[in-house]
Amino acid sequence: MADLEALLGDFEAECVDLDHLVAPLSPADWARPTPAAGWTIAHQIAHLTWTDEVSTIAATDAGAFAELLREAAAKIATFVDDAAADMATTPPPDLLERWRRGRRGLADALRAVPAGTKLPWFGPPMSPMSMVSARLMETWAHGQDVADALGAARTPTARLRNIAHIGVRTRDFAYTVHGRPIPAEAFRVELTAPDGSLWSWGPEEAGQRVTGSAVDFCLLVTQRRHRDDLPLHTTGKDAAEWLTIAQAFAGPPGTGRAVGQFA
Repeated sequence: MADLEALLGDFEAECVDLDHLVAPLSPADWARPTPAAGWTIAHQIAHLTWTDEVSTIAATDAGAFAELLREAAAKIATFVDDAAADMATTPPPDLLERWRRGRRGLADALRAVPAGTKLPWFGPPMSPMSMVSARLMETWAHGQDVADALGAARTPTARLRNIAHIGVRTRDFAYTVHGRPIPAEAFRVELTAPDGSLWSWGPEEAGQRVTGSAVDFCLLVTQRRHRDDLPLHTTGKDAAEWLTIAQAFAGPPGTGRAVGQFA
């Protein structure tokens, strides 16, 4: 995987692509519904802003982050949604500027974290590289919701490798949050990159296999498309099962998107 500076560059590039989608929008467009139930485009950007700011707190002030954890524990089912709903009421120009400041502040904070430090989080502690990878993944995923709301097509980039990597590494987590036994056998994942090259994970001789395009795999593991709407191919029943529960994000099982929603 890339070093921290390269990952931060990918993160900012992903943010800039989404910025280009939302910056020209009118206030009415910011209020457009997205595929996430109850969330407008403003909610999507508010969520990214809030999470970038919270990530900065985790990287700079362990005491303040511990207080956030206590607040989250008191209303665990609604904590994230409440934060998005509250911030989404911010006038769009102010929200856009806050998001820009927040992502720059996060990058600066992560650069300053001493080597080997693990940062507190709502799940297991994370290294700065893991944190920025997660922020890139979320930015891309919520950016897909914005693009879908606008009917905009996005050009896949090599940054998808970071998201696919998280999707592969969270295989066992997906089984755990669904209360299912984790397969003992390692899986082979082979994905066609946007430039036509092959990205792969796992042993070449594995009997359980997933193949397809990187963008389809990333849409699957971020639950932006239903499994049945994606031409991903599997070999083995365990690999087939995994694609029905895969999620690259932390937290409880996501509801995903309805089959045929984007047909």
